[in-house]
This record gives sequence, structure tokens and C-alpha cells, in this order.
Amino acid sequence: MKKTYLSLAMAAVFSTTATAQDNTQYVPRSEYDALLKRIEKLEQEQATQHTPTFSEGTAVQRQDAADERDRQIIEDNDCGVIPIAGRQGFALQSKDGRFAFKPYMMVQTTANYNWYDDEGLDKAYNQDNVANTGFAIPYAIIGFTGKAFDRLSFNVSMNAAASGGNILQQGWVDAKVCDGLQVRTGKFKTPFTHAYLTMLGGTLLPCVPTSLTSSTIMPYTLNAVTPNIGTGFDLGVELHGLFAKQKMSYEIGVWNGTGSAVNSATKTFSDDWHIPSLLYAGRLAFMPNGVMPSTQGDPKHLNDNKTLFAVSGGINVESEYESTNDRRFGLEAAWLHKRLYLAGEIYTMHVGFTDRQKIDDQFDYLGGYAQVGYFLTNNLQGAFRYDFYNRNGWDANGYLNMPAVGVNYFINSCNLKLQAMYQYTGRTNHDTQLDRDNDDLGIATHKAVMLLQYSF
Repeated sequence: MKKTYLSLAMAAVFSTTATAQDNTQYVPRSEYDALLKRIEKLEQEQATQHTPTFSEGTAVQRQDAADERDRQIIEDNDCGVIPIAGRQGFALQSKDGRFAFKPYMMVQTTANYNWYDDEGLDKAYNQDNVANTGFAIPYAIIGFTGKAFDRLSFNVSMNAAASGGNILQQGWVDAKVCDGLQVRTGKFKTPFTHAYLTMLGGTLLPCVPTSLTSSTIMPYTLNAVTPNIGTGFDLGVELHGLFAKQKMSYEIGVWNGTGSAVNSATKTFSDDWHIPSLLYAGRLAFMPNGVMPSTQGDPKHLNDNKTLFAVSGGINVESEYESTNDRRFGLEAAWLHKRLYLAGEIYTMHVGFTDRQKIDDQFDYLGGYAQVGYFLTNNLQGAFRYDFYNRNGWDANGYLNMPAVGVNYFINSCNLKLQAMYQYTGRTNHDTQLDRDNDDLGIATHKAVMLLQYSF
């Protein structure tokens, strides 16, 4: 269009000049100068119009593809169970894309072997060394996720293999004001530890670190006080969002603090602090290369380069049946670079008793892990993890060290994933044999798991 204006202007100048010569008429200098200025202005405007070269056009397409991939990663992370965007399966969506509904399912079956130390007890008074062995279905999830009005997203999932309140695995609604401010209410993952925030079915090994799931040991016979460092799913409300060009994310909120097994309101006010006896938690993450996929290795991400650094923490007021106030703090880092996956975490928990317990002692616990995964082929991933836990507390010597090795095989054509792992539980640097025997109570010395997972 600019070229057309330029041609017309030049033609007008030449025509005017020719007419003046043929008819010997005088053309005012001011009109001639005005036409020259118009031509010069059009030339300048045309010079500012840039037609992308082939390489520049390819770069734009790559950036658009990267933006779309990040959007899909965000949707996958929101689901928290299995990737949704990349595995459409059966889905309903309106023509304008404002409404979407997708059912999904995931089934895990496992073969388990667990060997426990007899702690030197007489066999006549001790259970068999081999226990909790055989076949199991840890998860049989059916659910649906979707969005509405470009502002709301939702997710509901049921675990048919669970019992009690755990049958409702997730159930939440998320209202989006903007990318930097979203409000989520319902039952979902609390913002603590990379191991738990990884989507279910996307972990490097079939079992999350033992340091997160095993209860602490205290020198008191209080059966109700058995806190563990991990928090997992809970009922509550949180504010969350992405900012700084999707390189930063935050989550902050309040939950019941009763865990995934309780779906009712059972809390009271703290007698000591005079605030609601709830779980207050938050997390801040820095992702310099864009949103980190909520997976610890997947054939779909073999060309990705994502990095994550995060800090999280919280306090569970009057937890453990109003017996303790538990404070947690954690640091995490993860790197997903093509075939390589690296991650590490360290977390602490401080347990102080409520005034009504009339116990002045306080306890601190430390745990953490480092793990690495590498795709030997496009479908075969090797895995290693080292997990440690001072289950007796900082004041007592000795800790558990739990190395684990595993292998994962992905059959992408039919969404099958086969995992196998072995973990050994060692005990180190304890002062007494009793401390050593107590430290691994309920934890298998030798643990082997094979898992087959199907998702749709």
C-alpha cells in the first residue's frame, strides 16, 4: 500500500512537470517543494516497514511454539495427576475455546517386597521379617478437569483404591484474575516440597522419599503425636500466580492441616496463640528458563531446558490432635536438561508442644535427598536417589541413609509406564543399640517395588 502511494505521488510530480513544459505554464515552487516533502515522508515510512527474513520468521515461529509449550506445561501442572494438554484423548471444547471438559483416568498396580530387621528380638515374639509384601493398587483415579469463561478452571478426581476421606483425591476451583493473581479453593496439594508437588505418576521413582513420609520418633509415649515432614493434599484456599515473564511463581494460603484423610472442618482456635489452629504455608519459586514441568522425566521433554529454585515453609498450629505446633522449612532445586534430570531438597521440622501438654522439650528434625535421572534411550530412563533422615532429632546422634536405584520404561504409543526400584535403609552413627533399633521401626531394610501405570 505504501508503494502505491509513493508511485502516485511521483507520477503526480512528473505529470505536473510535463504539463508545465508542454503548455509553458508556471508551477509554483511551494507546490513542488510540498510534493517533494510528501515523497520523502512516504519513503521514510516505507523504510521503517520491515519484512521478516526467512531466519527471522523461523525465530518468530519458534518463539510462538515455545510460548504454546509453556502454556501446555502450565495446564499440565495445574492438573496435578497426569499430563492433560499433550494427551487429548477424549475432550469436549467449545468453538471459541472458552469452555473445555476432559475426563481422565490413571491406574497403578504394584508388586512389592519388604524385608524388616528383627532388631535382635526372639523370633517367638517377633513378626516375620518379610511383611507388607504382595500386590497392591495404590491409585485407581478417575476424574475430570476443564475450564470455563476463560477465568475459571476446575479439577475433581476420585481414588477408588483409597478409603475414607482419601477417596476424594482432589476437588478444587480456580478463579483467575490475571496471570499474577489466581484464587484456588478446595482440596489440592499444599505448597511444600518438590517431591510432593510433582504430578502423580510423574515421579522418578515409584515411592517418594522416606524422609517425607515416615513419622518422627520422640521420647514420649504420646500415640497421637507422630508428625511427619511432608504435608501433601489438604483442604484450604490459596493465592497463586506467575509473574516476571513467567520466571517467578508464588503460592500462599491456609489449610485445615488435617491431611487428605479428613474432608470436614474439625479445627478450633489456638489456646496459646489465639489464632485459628490451621496450617499456614507458602512457596516462592524462581524459574529462569520459564515454567518448570511438574515431572521428573518424560519422553515429551527430552528437548527442554528448565531450572527451578524454590523456598517453602509453613506452620501447622495445634496439629496432632492439639498437641504440637509444627514449623516446616524447605529448600529445593531441580534441573531438567534434555535427557538429564537433577534435583535435590533439604527440609526441617521444628516440633514444640502446646501449653496444655505441660512438656517443655522441643525437637528438630532434618531430612533431604538428591536424585538423578537420565534417558539412556528415548524410552528408557535410569534413576538414582540418596535419601537421609535424622528421625530421632538433632539432639540424638544417628541418622538413616537410604540409597535407591531404579529404572523407568515408557511405552508412549499407549500411555504405559513401567517402573522398578530397590531401596536399602542403613543406620549410621547411633549412640546406643536401642537408638539404632528404634530409628528404623516400621521402615523396611530392603524394599523392592515394580509399578505399572496406565493413564488416559
